[in-house]
Amino acid sequence: MNKHFQKIYFDPYLFFSLLLLSTLGLFFLFSASNLDLSLVLKQMVYVIAGFIIMILVSQPDPDIFRRTSGLFLIFALSLLGITYLFGPEINGAQRWLRFGPLSFQSSELLKLAVPIFLANFLFDKKLPIQRKEIIISFLIIFCCFFIVFSQPDFGTALIIACSGLFVLFLSGLSWTFIGGSFVLLIVSSPFIWNILLQPFQRQRIATFFDPDSDPFGASWNIIQSKVAIGSGGLLGKGFGEGSQTQLNFLPETETDFIFSVIGEEFGFLGVLLLIGIYLFILLRCFYLALSARDRFCRLVIGGLTLTFASNLIINLCMVVGLLPVVGMPLPFISMGGSSLMSLFLAFGIIVSMGTHKKFLPQ
Repeated sequence: MNKHFQKIYFDPYLFFSLLLLSTLGLFFLFSASNLDLSLVLKQMVYVIAGFIIMILVSQPDPDIFRRTSGLFLIFALSLLGITYLFGPEINGAQRWLRFGPLSFQSSELLKLAVPIFLANFLFDKKLPIQRKEIIISFLIIFCCFFIVFSQPDFGTALIIACSGLFVLFLSGLSWTFIGGSFVLLIVSSPFIWNILLQPFQRQRIATFFDPDSDPFGASWNIIQSKVAIGSGGLLGKGFGEGSQTQLNFLPETETDFIFSVIGEEFGFLGVLLLIGIYLFILLRCFYLALSARDRFCRLVIGGLTLTFASNLIINLCMVVGLLPVVGMPLPFISMGGSSLMSLFLAFGIIVSMGTHKKFLPQ
């Protein structure tokens, strides 16, 4: 048999660190769900399927991802269009596609499609990248952001925008242009506040600056989250012993606020262990980016890694009151199939980009 087909592209450091993280996630989810075993078993199926997908996705050559990046972006946008037409409305938002008993959040694919497409668009351009390329990239990012934002889904839209901006930054975007973009964002903030943001989003931002204004309403989630984390101490209260969690004072314990459960029941040391695993994964991804075979692979790995990091940072800052509340799950820990599958897809692509090397002909 040809040696090319005998080789399995695999990164043991990422695989076993993600396996450890996912296993801890199931353990934490069991406590956060008030010991609901059926929910944990459902999440375990997603985890097993995710690892299979990650291994399969890591096998193709990166050139395949490069050549199909445009089709991938069109496919992701098409799924969003189908969601608008046929997706059920849940809590005033159309975000999900149903396939029998399964449901999928179609916007998750844009977290991957946007950085891969922009990496393909920018990897062979001269440095520094020209104004024309910057404008085209910004238009693509803004269009994808606005489509998801209008669902409304500000959290996912923010991550999609970050994924594209990270690739643009790594491609050689000048600091002058970055500074000008921040000035433009500040100048346009009244328009964003009055026109783009929904009333509930404005309320979340207002309560972020003044949590005591509505302690039993809009500020309830973040107040209970900080109480839970602060009461954990060094070692925590123990598995299943968190009063805020088990007595249902803390909302969304299986998803957005599961970190608060970890802080309350496993304390500072449990949080330190979890953050240590995350840091190891990020450092390994950065190493793969530095040793990748070409600029396209480096841009994709860097963009996806920084997107993963921003997802993590936004969730952690949200639950401790450093950012307004947005719908942002904790990677590999929170309950949910769509976000988990997109994460495993992302890491499969990272492994593919980091382990495939170009060999000189002999």
